[in-house]
This record gives sequence, structure tokens and C-alpha cells, in this order.
Amino acid sequence: MSAVLITATRKSSGKTSFSLGLAAALHERGHRVQTFKKGPDYIDPMWLSRASHRPCFNLDFYTMPHSGIRELYRKHSRGADRVIVEGNKGLHDGMAVDGSDSTAALAVLLDLPVILLVDTSGITRGVAPLVRGYQGFEPMARIAGIVLNKVAGARHERKLRDAMARYSDIAVLGAIGRHADMEIEERHIGLVPSSEDVSAMTRISAIARIVADSVDVDAIVEKSASPPYPDLASVATTESGGVRRLRIGVARDRAFCFYYPDDLEAMSRLGAEIVSIDTLRDRKLPAVDALFIGGGFPELHLDELARNTGLKCDIKRFVDDGRPVYAECGGLMYLCRDVAFKGVTRPMVGALAANAVMQPRPVGRGYVRLKETEHHPWPPVDGGIDRALAVHEFHYSRLDNLGADVDFAYDVVRGTGIRDGKDGLVYKNTLATYSHHRNVGDNHWVERFIRHIDKCKGENSVARTAAL
Repeated sequence: MSAVLITATRKSSGKTSFSLGLAAALHERGHRVQTFKKGPDYIDPMWLSRASHRPCFNLDFYTMPHSGIRELYRKHSRGADRVIVEGNKGLHDGMAVDGSDSTAALAVLLDLPVILLVDTSGITRGVAPLVRGYQGFEPMARIAGIVLNKVAGARHERKLRDAMARYSDIAVLGAIGRHADMEIEERHIGLVPSSEDVSAMTRISAIARIVADSVDVDAIVEKSASPPYPDLASVATTESGGVRRLRIGVARDRAFCFYYPDDLEAMSRLGAEIVSIDTLRDRKLPAVDALFIGGGFPELHLDELARNTGLKCDIKRFVDDGRPVYAECGGLMYLCRDVAFKGVTRPMVGALAANAVMQPRPVGRGYVRLKETEHHPWPPVDGGIDRALAVHEFHYSRLDNLGADVDFAYDVVRGTGIRDGKDGLVYKNTLATYSHHRNVGDNHWVERFIRHIDKCKGENSVARTAAL
């Protein structure tokens, strides 16, 4: 197996397009390609998953210990012969001033060579000191080669290559021109998800052709690492532990698509059957024991969501009956009375007494720390809840007309949440939050949710027996 980390000098340099193009080009050559994405991100991994035909997994210093990053990387690299890790922002960017959470630090942790993508817009000879500066700033991060991006033409490319040949020993592995096909449409929180782009595979194929024609893919493979990996058969997995078989309905469509694949895998491993629900097309709620409604873009599908009254009524009844529901961000908005976006307001499920209103700028974004309150409905699995959970948020909406007597599952130590330093709206057995949780580190939310479902199912069974 060979592995490489793709990064850039700064954000918005085109590294996602290049990474997915490289993944697709290698897949088209018959390789088994596994991709990873640094940081908390849903949209870029969706595109990388499409390109590689395998789920993309996130590696995040904030929510995962170093050992957890290594274990997840090794576990999901198994069976692949080419591994691509895409960084976030620039090579040396991060929250920590010492760079301990940067892409460079991830490259060092996983012992991966770095391919540095350089946006050459407006640069000629200056490319050499730029690259040398990145090379010398954190020498332990090994820059194995660079790819010149957004090159204006043959003359521009020649000047860039001459400067690198004269002043640097780093190999230039390719030069990508300014191609409209390399661009993926962006919206307020990043790229348009591949689930919404009906031509996603056509776009990916076009990008793969450009990368294959512009970059020495074989040279990148040659410069990739082939680290010795231990036998991974011993990687620990948590089994269902006697929990009865459960069916969890997961909203997976164009409106709700923000899910971490390892979280869904954990649900299956713990004995749950995942039942996909299309909130735009399914007219009835299938027979399920619980609902998980993740984030996404409900504001862009208001009319379709509003028209699907049958499913909305079923979900409201499900919530009101005290059945277990977990909703994140877009899912929280969907459960509200209505959602307002750009002067248009449409009715939603109406299970939560609040109105979601989209704003022109982010209301809450970035990493979050939460401390649980006594109102959290899920049972703990590790003997206590007296710690801060590491999660993330990125929402443009706020909740209006929320009563004063509502219960919240979390105190926000860092971040925004719903209001007044609180997050995690609790109503009966529903938990709805602006925060996105991931089942890594000490945040065992999947197991806790499943235990909650199992408890509710047992209580409902007892209640039905008593009624009979």
C-alpha cells in the first residue's frame, strides 16, 4: 500500500478538486483507493467517497486522541492499495499556535509524505521562496513534491518551473491550468454536496481526466509512503452486548446528508438496522424504533419538505408519543414549526415549539465544548458525564419564539449552541441540537443513543402489555 497527504499553501486553493481527481484517476486504473479528510467536514468527504467508491473517513485532532486517529487510519486503510489523506486549510494552519493540530502535524503523526498544491495565481519567481518557506518552517513534515495549480498558460508554467529548478530541490509533479471543469459550485457552508449534484460522477470523471493529463500520477505514487502496518485483525470492536435488535430510521436525501460513516457503522455493529428515509419523497414513516435526522440543507428544499404532509404528521406523532429521536442542526430545524429563508417561510414538522430563521452570516461555527446537564435523556455508558465533550457546529440559523421553560441537555463551554450558552433541546425522548457529534474519543454517543432506544422500546412494550 502507498499513502500520501494532499494539502496546499492556504485554503481555497483547489485541493479537494485535486484530491478527488487523483482518487478517481487511480480508481480508473484499477486501484483500491481509500480516502481520509482532516477535520470536521461532511461535504468534501462525500465527493471523495464518490471518487474512490469507498467511504471517506475524518481524522480530527480536536475530537480524537492521537491513538484514535492512528487506529481509525489503519483500520480503514486495510484492503486498499492507494491511500489519499486530504488536509484542511493550509499545511501549517490550525487553532494551536504551536501547530500541534495542523495538517503538517497529521502528516508527521501518520508518517506521510506531503504533496503541496500551490495556487499560482499572480505568482512567477515568487513560487520558490514560498515553497522553501513552507518546507523549512516545519521540517519534520516531508514535502515530497508540489503541484502547480491555476496556471495561466505555457509561458507562466515555464517561469514557475524554472524558478523551482533554480532555487529549490523539491520536484514539480505537475501543472494544472485554469479549467472551469475543476471548479465545484460552492454555497454558504462549502461545496455543494455530491448528493445534490445529479452530474456528480460526470464532474468527477472530468476532473480525473484533467489531473491525469496534467500531473505525473506515477511519480506521486512513487513518492508515496509504504509504511509497515501491523495485523489489524485485532482491532477492537464493540458488539451489541445483549441489546435487542433495533431499527433506526435515518433521513438520507438531498435535504439531510451530513453523517459520519463510522457513526453509522457503529450503529450497525451495535445491533441496529439502519432504515433510510427520504424526507422529500417517502409519504409514510416506516416501522422504526427511533429516528436520526442529521444536518444538511433543509432551507434549500422548503417547498418539497412542506408538501410532504403525510411524513411530517407521522414524525410529529412519533415525537409526541415519546419515541426516541436525535436531530442535529438541519434536523433540529426540520422538527421546528417552520423554517424561514430569504423571505420564504414554510411549515415543517412542528414537533418543537420554535421557529428556525436563516441568517445571512454564520450564527455559530467551529469547534465546541459541551457539558451535560441533568436533563440529558440518554444513559451514560462510562460511569459519569462530568466532562466536556468535543464537538463542532456550523449553522446559519437561529431559533425564535422558544419558550423560557424548555430543558437543555448541554451547557456550552465553548461555542454558540441554541441560546444563552445552552444547546440540546430536550422534549420528551427527543434530543435536538445545533452541535454535530462524532462517536470517537470519549464521546460514545452512538452506544448511548442505542441504549436509550432500547430502554424506550422496553418501556413501550411494558405499557402496551399493561394496556392489553
